[in-house]
Amino acid sequence: MFDYLIVGAGLYGAVFAQKAKSTGKRVLVIDKRSNIAGNIYTENIEGINFHKYGAHIFHTNNTEVWNYINQFSSFNRFTNSPVANYKGELYSLPFNMYTFNKIWGVVSPCEALEMIEKQKEEITGEPCNLEEQAISLVGRDIYEKLIKGYTEKQWGRACKDLPAFIIKRLPVRFTFDNNYFNALYQGIPIGGYTKLVENLLDGIEVRLNQDYLINKAEYDALADKVIFTGAIDEYFDYCLGNLEYRSIRFENEILDTSNFQGNAVVNYTDMETPWTRIIEHKWFEFGKDEYGNDIPKTIISREYSTEWKPGDEAYYPVNDEKNSKLYQRYKELAEKEKYVIFGGRLGEYKYYDMDAVIASALSLSKLELE
Repeated sequence: MFDYLIVGAGLYGAVFAQKAKSTGKRVLVIDKRSNIAGNIYTENIEGINFHKYGAHIFHTNNTEVWNYINQFSSFNRFTNSPVANYKGELYSLPFNMYTFNKIWGVVSPCEALEMIEKQKEEITGEPCNLEEQAISLVGRDIYEKLIKGYTEKQWGRACKDLPAFIIKRLPVRFTFDNNYFNALYQGIPIGGYTKLVENLLDGIEVRLNQDYLINKAEYDALADKVIFTGAIDEYFDYCLGNLEYRSIRFENEILDTSNFQGNAVVNYTDMETPWTRIIEHKWFEFGKDEYGNDIPKTIISREYSTEWKPGDEAYYPVNDEKNSKLYQRYKELAEKEKYVIFGGRLGEYKYYDMDAVIASALSLSKLELE
């Protein structure tokens, strides 16, 4: 008999499992995939730690989270500095003085601010959708070139139909700073994310290729409590309807070249290019293998944002008014489940950065285990 059955061997489940084991609890982790680590799973191909489910770059201002996760992996000094490609024109991201200089020819922060202030005059009152929010932050020119096409491809909806809050955290800097995440701590775990999760789960029984919902009664009988990190609506057999997500389709290529695009992340911001971005995985670790040698080949992933349907991998919750109301109804059902705790990105229907996932799991562990 186990104290906790943890459904899902991703970051949330692995962190809680580690904390539970450290307090002497008996823990079983199961996952319906054939691998641990959920969407942060990496595998070594041609000496490159390949991010199978899309790029993951760890960043946080939370010292507690940083100190905790560094017990299980060392992190390199990778800094996320993506590039935007608009019809062959290249721009620096996040929006900063390099971007403003290229798009307007301005050379001082005062000139850049003056351009933005002039262009944002078209927005009166509180922005009520993503388009208005973006224009109020960076003006019409940058919105049209670097935000509109990318965002509409990503979400499959017009910017006017998307909520303003999606883009409120958009970094805008009046300095020559290409660091996308304004975070105290940032990097990629050395050896890859799978190794990190392996270390979290060290000494814990893990069973893969196990579908909890198909054999729910059998699994429930194994433990006093269940930590469920799958989709909350799937747990309840979609009895109130489907929560909506965006999914991603990847086109991956191994290329006989040492350098395809010279950067880990290049966003394609025009509507004519069907993919949202291209990831070149080797640059997350500076083009070196684990022994510090240059890697002669490269791996790229073209990402295509797609509508989600049951059975697809769920990436981004569509946190509009309709889905938020539906989630609240599922949450009410979840609160009636006496021995089940719902957590993580799918369990809480929330867009979570990795540090927030860890913080949430640590918070639960304090409530449950201390």
